[in-house]
Amino acid sequence: MLDWLEHTIMPPDATVREQALAHQAQLTKPAGALGRLEQIAVQLAAMQGRLQPEINRIHVSLFAGDHGIAAEGVSAFPQPVTAQMVKNFIDGGAAASVLSGFLAAELEVIDTGIASPVADKRIIAASAGKGTANFLHQVSMNPQQLQQSLETGRAAALRAKQSGSDIFIGGEMGIANTTSATAVACALLSCEAKQLTGAGTGLNTAQIQHKAAVIEQALTHHRAVLNSPLTILQTLGGFEIAALTGAYIAAASARLPVVVDGFICTVAALQAVHINPGVKDWLLFSHCSDEQGHRHLLKALQVNPLLNLNLRLGEASGALTAVPLLQMACQLHNNMATFASAGISTE
Repeated sequence: MLDWLEHTIMPPDATVREQALAHQAQLTKPAGALGRLEQIAVQLAAMQGRLQPEINRIHVSLFAGDHGIAAEGVSAFPQPVTAQMVKNFIDGGAAASVLSGFLAAELEVIDTGIASPVADKRIIAASAGKGTANFLHQVSMNPQQLQQSLETGRAAALRAKQSGSDIFIGGEMGIANTTSATAVACALLSCEAKQLTGAGTGLNTAQIQHKAAVIEQALTHHRAVLNSPLTILQTLGGFEIAALTGAYIAAASARLPVVVDGFICTVAALQAVHINPGVKDWLLFSHCSDEQGHRHLLKALQVNPLLNLNLRLGEASGALTAVPLLQMACQLHNNMATFASAGISTE
């Protein structure tokens, strides 16, 4: 039923990439003078399969879910905040809502498993349960919940593709989800919890140490079954993290460029790449988060993010912040004069 996760993913168009590089060489500037902006434009051209890349239609899927591990006191906020923030998203008051409005992006909010569901028709209902189980004592989700969550992400990416979106952005909300994401990352990278555990919603030093200890206990408890990306996700992950993973794989399969947000989304991206390495070619990493483990993840993926603004909010805010930079890269690539058209000598 999950065969689609491992289907061969075609790489971006190499021919268009070469054409875009040749076009960049003709623009009225010294070679490489626009740095990463040139690289972004060429990368997007290859991804979109057209010499003139565009980012006009932006699709944002914000996946929300609760976590049983919250019972261990690993977050600075209580679990009901997940549902309260979901309402804030649809009412337009959250950072992701404001940024989506500014960019004229299509923002959808998806309930992947909130403990106290919000009754509002503006929310896409795709709940796999009222929060995951407490992975300190048992696996986070059963196989059916894992499959449903992955399929929820796939459906979101396909909606984005079918609507003609130029890029896909995934976001997340879920109290204690940095704990779940950190545990998943530790299992994938064979790291000790203290290497990757950060402040999340604003923990102090003692609370971070407690959080790391909880994660380390869970990793020890489940070590015998943490032997594949999908079992790691089922054992330690969250419904929204699984949905992000499915969305990234499906977007890449559909040749839809993805802009990855911060720490939690990067964990989902790492998970997706472990499941299907072809996904990586379709990911643009927006920023380096202030969350402690994010630099480690970016290094493991061998990627260089676009921005470093000391962000650590999540909910797609960093990815949305990077969009104007991507748009400017496209504008420069598409609209600058060439030496020939401007009558400028290159000799």
